[in-house]
This record gives sequence, structure tokens and C-alpha cells, in this order.
Amino acid sequence: MAINPLLQKIEQEYGQSIWMDNLNRDLIKSGELKTLIETRGLRGLTSNPSIFEKAIVGNAIYDSDIEAGIKANQSVEKIYESLVFEDIRNACDHFRAIYDETDGLDGYVSIEVPPNIALDAEKTLTEAKRYYGEIGRDNVMVKIPGTSQGLEAVEKVIAEGINVNITLLFSVDSYVETAWAYIRGLEARVNAGEDVSKISSVASFFISRIDVKVDEAIDEKLKHATELQKKAQLEQIKGKVAIANAKIAYQKYKEIIQSDRWQALAAKGANPQRLLWASTSSKNPNYSDVIYVDELIGPDTVNTLPPATIEACADHCDVASRIETDVDEAYHLIENLPEFGIDLDQIMAELLDEGIDKFIQPFESLMSSLETKVKKLAHA
Repeated sequence: MAINPLLQKIEQEYGQSIWMDNLNRDLIKSGELKTLIETRGLRGLTSNPSIFEKAIVGNAIYDSDIEAGIKANQSVEKIYESLVFEDIRNACDHFRAIYDETDGLDGYVSIEVPPNIALDAEKTLTEAKRYYGEIGRDNVMVKIPGTSQGLEAVEKVIAEGINVNITLLFSVDSYVETAWAYIRGLEARVNAGEDVSKISSVASFFISRIDVKVDEAIDEKLKHATELQKKAQLEQIKGKVAIANAKIAYQKYKEIIQSDRWQALAAKGANPQRLLWASTSSKNPNYSDVIYVDELIGPDTVNTLPPATIEACADHCDVASRIETDVDEAYHLIENLPEFGIDLDQIMAELLDEGIDKFIQPFESLMSSLETKVKKLAHA
């Protein structure tokens, strides 16, 4: 089966890898994941607690494994891990050929450490090491939220030789801190005489949620704006801040990989930490459903898309390398937001807090639902 020509063009001509933001056991067992790899050119896969909640709750495909956990007197937490780890291992096996063919550039499957420990560096480190060891696949990536505590753990996890996906990045400053945490981790590994050529990392930079939040702030300003020119200027920047922010982050990426510290690591075989565009489904029906794909195509990046956006892109993406177009305008837009009374730093901080909550809530909901299912099956 041939890969969709539009998605193939993104990967082969413009150097961007397409990953999918979705995982459940049905996807694997039905052969759909295999088909998507073959026809949509998927190069990797990401998961999160919200995805696993939707996958496991109310799905009978997991019941036999839950019952086996009950018979083994496992806790609800252990049963959860047995279900999720099994799905991750099977997905990793599906992507193993890509991992081998690309010499470890692609072919990864991401799993997030429990989101309720996002503010605890030591627990994050402990769980990341345990997840990596128990899953037992070279091409698994452990997801760690980009909090200050998370980045402290990232540095140590990288030094341990574990692949890391740093998630919930919104601000350019947070991305830069993430990149240097990766570099410090590699440097510690080099100083310990260890190999750095087999370690991979992505920095998951969230996109659409920024526009949702900024557009809300703009709409609030529009309610009170009286000058026609001011209203027109506010309308003009709606839906543009997230892409501008991402383009600036990409410029920072280029600066970092040209630095002497990075070049010294590259000489020892280290792999660059690629920017991964996450949250790339359009949340506003007035915007193109592929706006966050079309506008962020460029080399040495990853875009992780939900299934609906993959299909939309396969149908009508306008494929061209745009990550370095209109960069001056991007800087100008971000620098001038204070003139409109928009505090982007505050918005980014709120988004990080909300992002952690959005992962904690489904995780806790999943654990509660799983506990109910365990009790039901135990007394069946």
C-alpha cells in the first residue's frame, strides 16, 4: 500500500515526521495501526492519560487482563500499568522497523509518567526509570511535563540514557530551558564516559491551546474597544499568536544547535532534540482544520496529529516549508502584544497549570472508573 502523497511529501521533501496522538488496544488488535503506518506514513505515536481514559473506560477488550490482575491480587494501580504497558510494548513493536530504518530518529511511542507527580522531581525521576525498565523497549519515550521540577528530572533521566518527550511546553523561554536541560543531561553522560548516540528527545510545544486562550483575551478586549482602528488591529491578530510563537521557538532551536556546547556533543554522536508540534487540531471552526500543519512544516521537526487531523491533512494539506517564512512578522507580533493589553507570559503560565490539570483529571477519573470495574468483575 502506498503512503498518502501529501503526507509523504511532508516527510520526504520537507524533513518533518508525522506522529499520531492516539493509542488504544482496538487500534493495535484490528490491524488499523499497521495500516496507518503503511498508508499514512506514521513515524511514531504519542499517548497521554486522557487518551488512555477514553481507551480503557467502557471497553470490554481489556476485561480479561483486568480479571487476570484481580486473580493475581494486583492493586488497581498495578492493573492500570499492566494494561497500559502492554499497549505501549505492542505499539513499540509495530514501530520498531521504523526505529531501525531511521537509526533511532523515529519509531518512538511515548508514555507519560503519572501527571499527579508533575511537581515532584524525585518521584518523576524514579517513575521514569521504572517505566523505561518495565516496558523494556528501546523505542519507548517517557513523557515528562515541562515544569521546573520536571526539567530537573529530565536532566537526570537523559543522563541515565532514557529517551524523553518533554511535554506541555507553551512559552519560548520554557522551550529554551528544556533544550538546555537535555544538553546538560547529555554532558553529564559524556563526563561519565557513557555513549550519547542512542538517546533521543523531543520537546512537545503546544500550539492550538495558545490561540484559544489568546483569542479569548482578544474577544474580551474587543468588548471594550471603542476605536475602529484598535478593533481592526485586534481582529487581525486572532489566530496568529500560536504559529508566531512556534516560529520563534524554531529560531531558538537553530541558535542552540549552532552553539559550541551543542556542537561538542554532536561530535560525539548526540542527536538533536527536535521540536514536536503538539495540540495541532484546530479548536476554532473558523480556522482551517489543518492550519497548524500547513503553517509549521519544516525540517528537523515532528507534528503529532490526532486521527481526524491526519485524515484531513491527507485530503487537503497545502504542503510547503513555512516554518521560516514571515519570521520578522512573528517577532513583531509577539513583541507588540503588550500594546493590546495582552500578557503572554501570564497566559503561558495559566496554560501550563491548566495543562497539568487536564491530564490529572482524566488520570484520576480513569483510576476511579477502573477501580469500579475491578470491583464489578471481582464479584461477577
